[in-house]
Amino acid sequence: MHQLARRLSGALAIWTVVAASGSAALAADVPTTPPFIEALPMPPSWSFRFVPYGWLIGMDGTQTVRGRSVKVDASFIDIVEKSDTLVALMGTVEARRGPFALYGDVVWTKIGVEGGNVRSRSPAPGVTGTFGTSLALDIEMAIVEIGAAYEVARSGALAFDILGGARYWYQEADVSFDIAGAVDIGDLQLAGARAFARSGSVDWLDPVIGARMRYAVAPGHELFLRGDIGGFGVGSDFSWQAVGGYGFEFATYQGITFAGVVGYRALSVDYAQGEGRRRYEFDMLQHGPILGISARF
Repeated sequence: MHQLARRLSGALAIWTVVAASGSAALAADVPTTPPFIEALPMPPSWSFRFVPYGWLIGMDGTQTVRGRSVKVDASFIDIVEKSDTLVALMGTVEARRGPFALYGDVVWTKIGVEGGNVRSRSPAPGVTGTFGTSLALDIEMAIVEIGAAYEVARSGALAFDILGGARYWYQEADVSFDIAGAVDIGDLQLAGARAFARSGSVDWLDPVIGARMRYAVAPGHELFLRGDIGGFGVGSDFSWQAVGGYGFEFATYQGITFAGVVGYRALSVDYAQGEGRRRYEFDMLQHGPILGISARF
């Protein structure tokens, strides 16, 4: 009996040692903490920005309607003081996801320029007669830009984009003048002692390429500079644009960040079609300050 008890005690001791060794080995196989799993980066989401703005346009160049040309040299102040027609609707929108962005810009304006800021020039070949001393230009114009931009470089607060797209132009222009001397009025409209050369609808489409630089001066404050060229004989002979400005955030409401935008925009185009009495030409630099409010969400 005592011998059986001793055998059972020995077996129990051996089993205890084996069990303890097995538990230690199992504990060594199972990590005490879960392995680190690196989270995959979330793809960037789309952000949107809408900027209604005003462009205080001045004009410097030549307008030709039905072969009759006038030289225009008028600042925005001149246009405001001497024009009874000044209507405008302007805005830009941009959708961005990471380095890629889509943009659009619309300018619609109706401007009248009169007095000493409009001067007669020589008519086109095949058109005879002279203008009177009193001249006026009324022009309705729409400019629509669409395109895409891609951020190709970034260094700290400085980012550099390239862009490409198209710029569509639509115009209707009227040149009016007092009848003086011998004037060929066969293709003009008369109203009293005043003659009108009316263009009707004129439109064209220019391809555009350019670049843009953005610099974050401070959180919520950004300087921007954009330049582009276009036309290349596809629509106009040539066009160029330069825009520079400063944006500053001033409020956030329900997830929408509002910012003020101030800057300067210059847009030049040289477009012509037809000859003689059918000649239409718009060789003009439009330039002036821009003021707007940006909403980003």
